[in-house]
Amino acid sequence: MEIKRWKEFPELDKDLKKELDMMSEADLVEAFYKDLEFGTAGMRGIIGPGTNRMNFYTLRRANYGYGKYLLNKYSRPAVVIAYDSRHKSKEFAEECAKVLGGMQIKVYLFDKITPTPELSFAVRYLQAQGGIVITASHNPPHFNGYKIYDEYGCQLVPDLVEEVLEEVNKAPDIFEIMSEDLETLKSEGLIRIIDAEIDQAYLDEVKKVAVHPKLKKDNFLVVFTPLHGTAALHGEKLLRDFGYNYRTVTEQMVPDPDFKTVTYPNPEDPEAFALAIEYGKKLNADILLATDPDADRIGVAVKNGEGYRLLNGNQTGAILLYYLVNEKKPKKPAVMFNTIVTSDLGRKIAEEAGLEVVSTLTGFKFIGEQARLLENTEKEFFFGYEESFGYVVKPFVRDKDSLQALVLCSEAANFYKLQGKTLLDVLEEIYQKYGYHEDGLVNLQFEGRKGAEKIKNIMNYFRNNRFTHFGNYSIIATEDYLKRIRYLANGEVHLSLPASNVIKFYLENKAWVVLRPSGTEPKLKIYFSTVSADPKEAEKQVKELKFVILGMIEKAG
Repeated sequence: MEIKRWKEFPELDKDLKKELDMMSEADLVEAFYKDLEFGTAGMRGIIGPGTNRMNFYTLRRANYGYGKYLLNKYSRPAVVIAYDSRHKSKEFAEECAKVLGGMQIKVYLFDKITPTPELSFAVRYLQAQGGIVITASHNPPHFNGYKIYDEYGCQLVPDLVEEVLEEVNKAPDIFEIMSEDLETLKSEGLIRIIDAEIDQAYLDEVKKVAVHPKLKKDNFLVVFTPLHGTAALHGEKLLRDFGYNYRTVTEQMVPDPDFKTVTYPNPEDPEAFALAIEYGKKLNADILLATDPDADRIGVAVKNGEGYRLLNGNQTGAILLYYLVNEKKPKKPAVMFNTIVTSDLGRKIAEEAGLEVVSTLTGFKFIGEQARLLENTEKEFFFGYEESFGYVVKPFVRDKDSLQALVLCSEAANFYKLQGKTLLDVLEEIYQKYGYHEDGLVNLQFEGRKGAEKIKNIMNYFRNNRFTHFGNYSIIATEDYLKRIRYLANGEVHLSLPASNVIKFYLENKAWVVLRPSGTEPKLKIYFSTVSADPKEAEKQVKELKFVILGMIEKAG
């Protein structure tokens, strides 16, 4: 019925109409079997026609709900809107502005592609009540997405998203929500275009992340790539302003919605570093830095003999934290934030340094929320990070920030080089002190409606069975974050974190396993963590646990 309505709608966007007419029956089912949903990082989906796709109509409906939510809370709200280099990002950003402007909500619209962390900063800088970023982060090229922020520059947490969804569900028909003319809204003062003023204000704050900005840098070389994304301008400017010797990966400095030089524009993927490694080898660079398309994540590769070794997110986070606790003393009791799927290595470093450690659910919005709660208290924010390459050093941004991390990664690598060490030497030093922590991550891809059902079945299998062992490993405790219960051998304990579809198993020898459906992609994520005095033993344990869990998933599916 809904498919027929879209096909017969006389004013349907001509490009969507053309695509709709060419779709197979199976494609139509995938595009219409549900409404596009909000996940851990907003709404994200394939660009195209349908209720389960990113297009002008689903976007208008989302903006109508978000606009009503803001009007319910504030008498004269304003919203800042940014966008990345993906297909239709600018058009989608303008569509958001036209819907909100038509609702008499003032809009500040960036005039060019802009890093996500700068949007977070701009919301508070401009004293707005909300923010939007059009981005699909590191997803494949045919995706785009929509992230919404609160007045503190933090992505909306689940309770607030529910309030938005209530308004979305009360919205008029998807084809009745109109957007006004952009130029008319500009002339009426309802849309203001943001220029370089915000860039400079943001970069001024980023520069304050540096602990030792005046270190000698003449024997240190950085290779930087934004992977065709939004960090190109700011990343190069920061390296230049701090006086680093650097080279950019020329082919990837150009915004490209197809990300032609990489198979997957994600710094977590070693293949995304292929061109940077070529540059590094030719130039004998010390470190390689790669940011994702919307510039909230960063990956680091370190010179290792003739080649380069890519650090995982837990390793980079531990190194940055180790550097900070040794080189920067907090002015009052300080807190380090991570997530429930982050390695315990950072916790050990932080606690030995006298920091309090708080673990949140996955999703940087929860760290941003905690940063806000620390304001005007007797405590201060020290550092926040998650395993998926996200870091924030100073909480003027309430989201992960690759540009803050770029400054700190460059400085830490240079600092240790002046002592005759690489970041790999520092990592080894950390492991010798706190134990070898081995991390594993398996991403199981399950596309479409059948895939979603399969993920649900697997999660129910692990949720509804009270396992005592995974292979040879005894289970000490199980945390079900959806039920908000910690199961122990002698009883149950209530969990204080919000409900989320995540299950964590604590095993003997301080190992753990987590199962979590991705909130942004059709994937089931399985995290593994082990620790041992022997690195080979820690690695062996991860391999054994992967084998056991994947075997169980075969049965469950």
